[in-house]
Amino acid sequence: MSDNTTAHIADQYDEKVRSTIPCFENFHQQTLDLIRHCQPSPASWLDTGGGTGILIKEAVEVFPDTRFILADPAPPMLARAQVKLGTHERVTIAEPGGSGELKYTNDSFDVITAIQSHHYLDSTGRKLATANCFRMLAPGGVYVTFENIRPFTPTGIETGLRRWIDFQTDCGKPRDEAEAHAARFGHEYFPITISEHLELLRSTGFSVVEILWASYLQAGFYAVK
Repeated sequence: MSDNTTAHIADQYDEKVRSTIPCFENFHQQTLDLIRHCQPSPASWLDTGGGTGILIKEAVEVFPDTRFILADPAPPMLARAQVKLGTHERVTIAEPGGSGELKYTNDSFDVITAIQSHHYLDSTGRKLATANCFRMLAPGGVYVTFENIRPFTPTGIETGLRRWIDFQTDCGKPRDEAEAHAARFGHEYFPITISEHLELLRSTGFSVVEILWASYLQAGFYAVK
């Protein structure tokens, strides 16, 4: 039984996510490398849907002058993040809340990251969450999101899900568990295509919209306000 929106309870998330999502570590490596090139010394960084704090734990070492806020809708995830990050003077753990609910003022952050968080939202919720991130981002600020994606064709979806199942079983997950996770596609989480991701970011108002990374059924995007 999950205690958050993901399929994994918070206490097991860090271990389970690596055997569930291919190349998961790449999401953070790509994000940190991009920010180093786009915003070498950000003053403020919001990680929304930040879960147990995996990204922020790495980012505080790479960006020694940045202040971070970690937000997530699930209290158990925030509790795990608090344990992981301790009382770090540059990290604030926010009250529980999703991307669309956060009330920080306009132009608050130089960087906003949303890693594997918005695919649980329906179309309206995803638009609201993206627009709220745009509102909170400072002019010239960078938004990075990684999400599950929907291939363009039924054959692409079928092939992608079979590859994803095999990845999980290769990592030691029982096949019935891997198939159950794949069965959530389009029912418990709602991937959109790469084209739809790009159009969403453009229509939100970002001046620069790019693909950062893609593999299996996941992709990363970045956008500049």
